[in-house]
Amino acid sequence: MRTGVYPGTFDPLTLGHMDIIRRGAKLVDRLVLGVTTNPSKSPMFSVEERMAMVRRELAGLGADIEVVSFDSLLMDFAEREGASMIVRGLRAVADFEYEYQMAGMNQQLNDRIETVFLMADVSLQPIASRLVKEIALYGGDISKFVPSAVAAEVARRVESVGRKGT
Repeated sequence: MRTGVYPGTFDPLTLGHMDIIRRGAKLVDRLVLGVTTNPSKSPMFSVEERMAMVRRELAGLGADIEVVSFDSLLMDFAEREGASMIVRGLRAVADFEYEYQMAGMNQQLNDRIETVFLMADVSLQPIASRLVKEIALYGGDISKFVPSAVAAEVARRVESVGRKGT
């Protein structure tokens, strides 16, 4: 059984993430979404909330996709999951430079696990969770960037913490 790992913060889950998940699931028998916390990012949602969000949105895909959290080196997590590949989405040249460096470092840690890059659909390339959160915090419409239930969750969270610019 071929297993792939798609790691990310998914804070919040975007349509770009969904595109990569759908396409990545076709490359493997089992896809594991690893929900993690990036110390350099300020999460809007807890790991548990993000996992629930992702599970809900994946319910209708029909592929063998698991959602788990991890707080370790990616290559250690991938090894524990029995993965032979890491799936990463790319949007722009800036993504490539960072991901290329990470893939090289990961290969040094474990050369049995390959990194596979998938380009996001052209219509979804500008979408970034960081920008979605910023738009929402300033009262903008994020419905074109995230699934509708995610947009509602983000709106509720923004209401509870207070919108910027008001």
